Amino acid sequence: MEALGIDIGGTGIKGAPVDTTTGALLTERFRLRTPQPATPEAMTQTVAKVVEHFNWQGPVGAGFPAIIKHGEAHSAANIDPSWIGRNVRSMFEDASGTTFTVLNDADVAGMAEMRFGAGRGRSGVVLVLTLGTGIGTALFTDGHLVPNTEFGHIEIDGKLAESRAADSAREREELSWKKWARRLDRYLDRLAFYLSPELIIIGGGVSKKHDKFLPLLEVDLEIEPAQLRNEAGIVGAAAAAAASTGQERPTVVGAAPELQV
Repeated sequence: MEALGIDIGGTGIKGAPVDTTTGALLTERFRLRTPQPATPEAMTQTVAKVVEHFNWQGPVGAGFPAIIKHGEAHSAANIDPSWIGRNVRSMFEDASGTTFTVLNDADVAGMAEMRFGAGRGRSGVVLVLTLGTGIGTALFTDGHLVPNTEFGHIEIDGKLAESRAADSAREREELSWKKWARRLDRYLDRLAFYLSPELIIIGGGVSKKHDKFLPLLEVDLEIEPAQLRNEAGIVGAAAAAAASTGQERPTVVGAAPELQV
C-alpha cells in the first residue's frame, strides 16, 4: 500500500509518498521551512502545501513534535506553545481535505526503525533516540510502542539532558566529538539505569556521522546507528497512516490507532 508520510520539525516540514510494505520512498522528498513563529495556522497551511505538492488524495501520516493523544497536542517542542490543546489531526484534515494519522515525531521514527531498520526482529526493551535540535525518544518492549515518552527532558545536574547532549548543543558550543561523546555517555548511562534496554538505536541527522562518536562511547550497552536516518520520520508516519486504514497489516502497538509489529 502507498501512503504519504510527513515529518514535521522545528526547522523543516518534509514529506514523500512511501511504499509501506517495503519502507521505500517513491519520490524525492519535498521540504518546506517551518514557518516562524510556528503557529497552528501557519504550520497547518505549510502541511497542506506538502499534500498539494504531491496532489495526494489518499491517507496521510504525520509525525508531530509534541505529545499527541487522540490527535490533540499536549506539549510543544520547538514550535509555538499555542499548539497545546489544539487538535492537530482535525486542523490538518480540514486544510488538506485528506485523512490524517498524527503521532509523536520520535514515535513514528522509532516505528520505522523497528519495522524496516536497525530494530527489525529485535525483542526485549529497545530505545530509539533521535539526536537533533532536541532529543526525541521512542521506547519499545517486545515490539510494542510505549507512546509519548520524553526522556530527552530528564534532568542531569539540574539541566535538561537535551540542552547538553542534543546535536544542537554540540554545534552551538562547538564541542569536539570527544567532548560531546562524554556528555552523551553520561546521558546514556542514566537511561540504562532507568530502562535496562537490550538495544539503543541512535538516529537523527547526526547518525550519518556515527563513526565520529559511537566508537568514543564507553557506556556498557549495545548501540547501533539508525538505518533509515532522516527518512525514518516520513516512513514511520506513512506506515502508521496505512495501518490506520485497516488496509494493511498493523505495524506497532501505540497511541490511537493501535498498531503492532
